[in-house]
Amino acid sequence: MARISGIELNDKWRIDYALTRIKGIGWSLSNKVLELLKFDVTRRVKDLSLEEINTITGKIEEFPTEGDLVRRVKANINRLQAIGSYRGIRHTKGLPVRGQRTKTNARTKRGKRKTVGAFKKEALAKATVAKKA
Repeated sequence: MARISGIELNDKWRIDYALTRIKGIGWSLSNKVLELLKFDVTRRVKDLSLEEINTITGKIEEFPTEGDLVRRVKANINRLQAIGSYRGIRHTKGLPVRGQRTKTNARTKRGKRKTVGAFKKEALAKATVAKKA
């Protein structure tokens, strides 16, 4: 297994796909890096020499990946919260930031909510009987 940017890459995978396992590197960046280095994208990770792995690692380190990328995103969110912008407030409240509707939907972002004050007549009757007993 080859290790690039702290990520173990599966030996059986093609190099272009394997590079996408690194956070911050997608298909286009993976192919761009391999094109710049003039590597065949159909090669497997196990076929790469140590020297080739080092050249790929050197090229990838020019881009924000893994921990650096996560830190940068968190710093941007903290900056938005500190200046009190609309987006920062939405991040703080745990609501959608990019203008999605929240009257319905947005369950993933807001979390599971408990229904309050919406009893049907049958359920209300059962609740009052249970309280009396």
